[in-house]
Parts: sequence; structure tokens; C-alpha cells
Amino acid sequence: MSISIAHFIGGQEVPGTGTRRQAVYNPATGEVSGDLHLASPADVDAAVRAAAAAFPKWAATTPLRRARVLNKFLRLLEDNTEKLALVISAEHGKVVSDAVGEVQRGIEVVEFATAAPTLLKGEFTENVGTGVDSYSTRQPLGVVAGITPFNFPAMVPMWMFPVALACGNCFILKPSERDPSASLLIARLLKEAGLPDGVFQVVQGDKEAVDALLAHPGIAAVSFVGSTPIARHIHQTATANGKRCQALGGAKNHMIIMPDADMDQAVDALMGAAFGSAGERCMAVSVAVPVGEKTADVLIEKLVPRIEALKIGVGTDPENEMGPVVTAQARDRIVGYIDKGVAEGAKLVVDGRGLKLQGYENGYFVGGTLFDHVTPEMTIYKEEIFGPVLGVLRAASYQQAADLINAHEFANGTAIFTRDGDAARSFAQSIQVGMVGINVPIPVPMAFHSFGGWKASLFGDHHMHGPEGVRFYTKLKTVTARWPTGIRQGAEFVMPTMK
Repeated sequence: MSISIAHFIGGQEVPGTGTRRQAVYNPATGEVSGDLHLASPADVDAAVRAAAAAFPKWAATTPLRRARVLNKFLRLLEDNTEKLALVISAEHGKVVSDAVGEVQRGIEVVEFATAAPTLLKGEFTENVGTGVDSYSTRQPLGVVAGITPFNFPAMVPMWMFPVALACGNCFILKPSERDPSASLLIARLLKEAGLPDGVFQVVQGDKEAVDALLAHPGIAAVSFVGSTPIARHIHQTATANGKRCQALGGAKNHMIIMPDADMDQAVDALMGAAFGSAGERCMAVSVAVPVGEKTADVLIEKLVPRIEALKIGVGTDPENEMGPVVTAQARDRIVGYIDKGVAEGAKLVVDGRGLKLQGYENGYFVGGTLFDHVTPEMTIYKEEIFGPVLGVLRAASYQQAADLINAHEFANGTAIFTRDGDAARSFAQSIQVGMVGINVPIPVPMAFHSFGGWKASLFGDHHMHGPEGVRFYTKLKTVTARWPTGIRQGAEFVMPTMK
């Protein structure tokens, strides 16, 4: 049965003024599951106006009280993790266990944001001049927006809005139109936690809604996660309109396997990093770089039976390791890349094309795919596939492997598997990539650090969440003060409290 999916503006779910609709699909069955209301510019304006009206009071709320609201939201998230995971799985297709992990990584950012009173502490210098003190504070920007991708409909928004709200901003979320329902559940939980109406809004939509947010003069900052061409456009448009912007783009994450690596550990790591969430992760490992022919041959030998044995099916079956990809268009694009890899001369070792599952023949499934003898000139190496396709590019030496990574336009994440501390240390120091794993395949930083790549994987000056997130969502004010001699009050004998 198809459900109506609307916006969340002024503390209420509303259909908005837009007349356009878009179907939302269940990726496992190919059936329509939702009827999505697409926002008009008027709907975006209504959300901005509601947020602007709520901002002065929320900004004036003490950081401690803002943190208490987030702490209640944290408890509600923990109580509703399974429910949220099922909503994600139904529209994205990922297996429920993976969706639970996604929610947990989002929860960690909420936990970080509950420390707002500490995060917003400024600096103080006494007597910068005779009788003159100087101090700095970090103050909220105002109304800020987040434009988030389909692959993590709960986690990526939670990389943004908990920090923004903790800092005193009002937040407008434009989730992916492919899996929008998680955003409404999050909005309801925030309201239940006591967040004032207008502080958090959701506008559903497509490019029309994005363009309206980027152009609206009431938006102070925009956060974005998506493909590199769109990230570049978002950043250029937002900054041209006077907005602060952080835009995270695409990735082509390499994993070097040294001859001394624990090969079973490396294969386990590659299986999860390449095929978890059907490869629809910006931190997915899509290129394995074994050093030496023997290392490569052993790696292929161990990978093939594991990929062929992948348990693929509907996300709600706890036995399954991989679900469908998000849309029919995504499936066709991934199959097109596999076709191109074959045409350009890569050796197709495991072919995931044409996968049909009994009872789910209309689902958007692609099987695990493995290419060997990939070269840097091939399209499947240069471009982000965003699907369950792993390419093996053989390197003769560690330096050749590192040079390959440094030459690529994307620099989001990378990893090395080795027992050699010197090689690992050299890799961590010299590799030109924003996030590095040493015997860790998906080096997503914990919430109290910050997430982001280099080069064409990030546009803007700040990474997401952690200390960088606090800096992005605040502006610095420095005060220099001198006080004349005053009249001091008498004694008070009650327990001092914050008033």
C-alpha cells in the first residue's frame, strides 16, 4: 500500500503547496511504497520563515538546556533504533543489521553534540592591557540547511543537525527523494524530545527544492553529501549566494594489501568494505591493490568463493548479507559500468549481472562483482561506480601502489593492510587522502573527530561533525572589555544557582 510522505514545517507534517508528486519504491520488490510530495519554492520559503521565527529564542536558550533536549532525543533514538532501521531498509534496500549500524553511527554524533556546553566554551585572556580583558565566544549562524544522500538516510543527517542544533542554529533538512521516510521519523522524535517547533524542519523534494534552498537569502549555511559534480555545483552556487558551505563529494577508495598482511583478515575486510550496503557507501573500498603477483593471486583465489557465496536478498531477512541497490536506474548504471569494464579489457572474474531472486524478480538486485587486471586508464578505475563492484589493480611495489592513490582525483578514504609498522607509518604520513585506515578497511572517524576527504572529495574549508562541525556551524566573536569602578553588592546567603 502506498503512503503519503509530506514535509515537516513548523512542528507539523504538512503536504505543502507544491502540486508535483514522485513515487517512492521498495527496492526489493520494485513496487511503489510511497507518494512523495515535492516541495515548491513557496514550501521552502515557509520552512525558512518558520525557522527564522524560532531562531532568536532557540539561540538564546542556554547550551545546557539545548543539550538536555538532545539528550532526550538520544534516549528516544536508542528506543526506536529497530523501527528506524526497518524504515531505512524498506526504502533503501540495505539489510536491517546494516541499517541498525547506520543509526548507531548517527547516535554517536548526537552523543557528541550533548557536550555542547563544553564544545562552545570560548577563550579568555586577562589584562591584555591595563585593566582590559579579552575573550572570544562562538555564536550560531542562524538558519542552516542540510542536503543529504540516499545511501545513509539517517546517519548523514545526524552528522549535521545535532551539532547545528547544539550550537543554537535552526536546521532545514532536504533528504533524498529516494528514501525520505526516515527524516519524518527523526522529526517526530525531536519534537517528542521537546525541541521547539520550527527549530528542525524537513522539506521533501528534488532539484527544485535544492535550488530554492541555495538561493534563499534566509539560509546562512549549507551542508551537502553526494557525488562530486553535484558537490562542486552546490559549493559554487552556495558561496556565490553568500552562504557558508561544506560539500562532500565522490570517492574511489583504495586498499593496499602488502605481502606480509594477514590475508584472511584482509579478505574479510574487503568483503565487508566492498559489498556491505551493496557498495553504496562513500567509504566503500572499490579498488584492492595487492603488492606483488603472488599476493594478488592469493587474494583472487580467496575472494572468488567468498563473493560467489554472498547471501543476497530482501533486507529484512537476517540471513542476508547484501540487499538490492536503491533504484532501477542505479542497477542499470552499475551494470553499464560492468559492461564497460569488460569492453575495456579488465578480466571479469565474478559477474553479478542478471541476478534474479525467486519471489523478487522485479527487485533491483546486482550480485557481487570482481574484476582483475584493472588498469588506471579504465573507466571502472577512474569513476565512482557506487555498487557492489570490486576491482583489483596489481602493483609491483608499495611505492607504485601509493603513487596510484596519490594520482587519483578522489581522496576520501584509503587503507593499508600490513604487519610492517614502518610501511604503515610512511603510508599514514605521506598518502594524500583525508581519512586513512591501518588494518582498518573503512576508516570513518568517531563522532568526536571529524569526517571528510581531500581533493575532489571535499569542497569547503570544514569537515563534518566533531570539532570541525562546531566551527562550521558557529561564527567567532572576540570581545575586548574595560570596566570602570563600580559599586559592589552586599552578601547573599543562598545556594548560588544559574539564573
